[in-house]
Amino acid sequence: MKKFGLGIFGLAIAVSLALIGCSGKEGGIAVIPKGTTHSFWKSIHAGALKAADELGVEIIWMGPLKEDDRASQITVVETFVSRGVDGIVLAPLDEKALVRPVEEAAKRNIPTVIIDSDLQSDQHVSFVATDNYKGGTIAAEHLGTLMEGEGKILAIRYQEGSASTQQREAGFLDTMRERFPQIEILVSDQYAGATTETAYQLAESLFNRFGQEMDGLFCPNESSTFGFLQALKAQKLDRKVTFVGFDASEPLLDAMESGIIQGLVAQNPFHMGYLGVKTMVAHLRGEPVEKRVDTGVLLVTPENLNDPAIQDVIRPDLAQWLDE
Repeated sequence: MKKFGLGIFGLAIAVSLALIGCSGKEGGIAVIPKGTTHSFWKSIHAGALKAADELGVEIIWMGPLKEDDRASQITVVETFVSRGVDGIVLAPLDEKALVRPVEEAAKRNIPTVIIDSDLQSDQHVSFVATDNYKGGTIAAEHLGTLMEGEGKILAIRYQEGSASTQQREAGFLDTMRERFPQIEILVSDQYAGATTETAYQLAESLFNRFGQEMDGLFCPNESSTFGFLQALKAQKLDRKVTFVGFDASEPLLDAMESGIIQGLVAQNPFHMGYLGVKTMVAHLRGEPVEKRVDTGVLLVTPENLNDPAIQDVIRPDLAQWLDE
């Protein structure tokens, strides 16, 4: 199977290729992530390649470099539509901004499977993703229990328009307020942004203001968790704050092993990429598909970190699929 793994800067090259899809016509299945740098998306890519290999189809991987470049992601979708791909598997950067290009694809008889983060449209075949509200609930239960229902916390947000993280944040805040009313939420309206750098900058500001009184911290995705981790270390607040984050990249797992992070809510991005492509192929072959596919979510702690079932999710074998 031929593999394409291109970022947005490979767009000019990619559109010149003759792409052969599962129907045998010019096309292929386009898999479009929110970004191409974080380890989460590399796992999505590997899972998509595994499905393509098993099913005998070809995928084309392309997305924006950073997870706040809505214009580039829209351009990628529009380019694939104009090329006449067989189908699109898309993780929309914005639940509203990507509606128009997805609906335009539907008008051209190009189906879309949405993965990771929902879209405010019904013009897609299926939604394959984590139960993000449940993930936020799991994080709140763990943090509140570790803090024995008392103390002060920062509840960080990711960025506006990201449906997946909005659901996590809602699940966390609803559960924290209902289950642990004695825990004071110092901050719940600050956005870390799409990169580790913007998260670090926010963390510095918040730690300067609340560093001496905060007892707990929640971050809703990989980049915000890592940015706040770095800031905790820089201000020597690590191991002084009960820290629960989201996603399970190697640097975050290392921080858990060293005692800085007490919990990580882990998705299964490899499984998500796999099921996203598998669902699209089933649809293209005329088979029935579920409108909503839950890819699972679990809590990783220092106590269960080395369990085989946990390791299968947080450390999938990517090397056999990715040319890195």
